Amino acid sequence: METPLQQLQEPLLQEQGITLSIKREDLLHPEISGNKWRKLKYNLQEAKRLKCHTLLTFGGAYSNHIAATAAAGKAFGFKTVGIIRGEEHLPLNPTLRLAASSGMQLQYMSREKYRQKDDPALLQELSGQYGQPYILPEGGTNALAVKGCTEIVQDIHVNYDYICCASGTGGTVAGIIAGLAGEKQVLAFPALKGGDFLQKEVRQLVYNYSGHIYVNWHLIADYHFGGYAKVKPELLAFMQAFQEQHHIPLEPVYTGKMLYGLFDLIRQGYFPKGNRIVAVHTGGLQGNAGFKERLGVEV
Repeated sequence: METPLQQLQEPLLQEQGITLSIKREDLLHPEISGNKWRKLKYNLQEAKRLKCHTLLTFGGAYSNHIAATAAAGKAFGFKTVGIIRGEEHLPLNPTLRLAASSGMQLQYMSREKYRQKDDPALLQELSGQYGQPYILPEGGTNALAVKGCTEIVQDIHVNYDYICCASGTGGTVAGIIAGLAGEKQVLAFPALKGGDFLQKEVRQLVYNYSGHIYVNWHLIADYHFGGYAKVKPELLAFMQAFQEQHHIPLEPVYTGKMLYGLFDLIRQGYFPKGNRIVAVHTGGLQGNAGFKERLGVEV
């Protein structure tokens, strides 16, 4: 499934001699959008091959991955279980309401126990409890997710020099790097603090999938705005101006921060004149309702 490439027209780009296009992955599916569709695609096929009837996964209360997995289960005939970090809060926030309305069973887990989510003993306990489900990691990142994300670059049919993407668990950027196989340049914009960990994680994901170590990518770790899901007025002002000018909806956790950082780099002359850039919109727009409810901020 291909998504459109939307070229932006803006004075800054003309001044700097840059061509910038947005890869509209947010348009892949109304509920399983962007990188979540890519990450789930081959995992769903594997779950069917293994004759698993239930998908079980992990996430925070505002997780795009939780919402997307629930929607995918409803669309493709799986039961779904979401292990949610922290205590239950009622009424449910918009993300968990969406998940529950798609039929997902929500199980809350203390933050202390949740930190053991990759422990084999806990996974075995959950497998027994839910009838041997197909288990997806937090964020949906595994080798099959990386495989799905390689297809982002396969479906770009214009020439370009850089591809830019926001990064959480590293799976999407790892897929892009693996898909390019050493070609072009990749810039990843982490949504979280702690770039050193992500650097190692992405490198390992790429190597596990492809058997290669590529050096044509860099983390741009200066635009997380204080950490995951944190915002500042200048980010919200940028998003509002961008949406009004280009009619592309953004969210403040991933793509909004990535584009803010990208425009800042362009303004600083980071890219040589004549460079062509593709920025990947990874979706996640469902989170805007929860962001507004939680912080009282319009996005």
